Amino acid sequence: MILSLDHIAIAVPDLERAIRRFADDFGLTLTGCEDVAAAQTRTAFLPISGTQIELIHPLDGQGPVQRHLDKRGGGLHHLCFRTDDVQAEMDRLKALGYRFTSEAPTPGAHGCLVAFLHPASTDGVLIELSQHPLSPTPAAGG
Repeated sequence: MILSLDHIAIAVPDLERAIRRFADDFGLTLTGCEDVAAAQTRTAFLPISGTQIELIHPLDGQGPVQRHLDKRGGGLHHLCFRTDDVQAEMDRLKALGYRFTSEAPTPGAHGCLVAFLHPASTDGVLIELSQHPLSPTPAAGG
């Protein structure tokens, strides 16, 4: 089931400049950056009001975000919806005729499992589904 809007991802050609814009000029708080090898990106996280802005930049000038920047320049890259079961949501949406960019979920930032709906089946909008890892169970007696 889709639970909420998880984040809005913006592809940026200069990550440091974009961080300064969102943190210094717009007053958002940078909570960290993470390299996401599976997506070939470096991602900066700026939470706001129950969701977050993710600034995404290609690692080593490679991968799909680099191709996006080469073709379209910087700007909105995708919307991400949080789900409690990414595989079940993929199966449900495939049954409705949606296409995905991969056959199975892949690793994403923060240990999430993610899957992307192909923009050809969503009126041109790249949509990500993200299942966050379960919180660890506290140790007995602790």
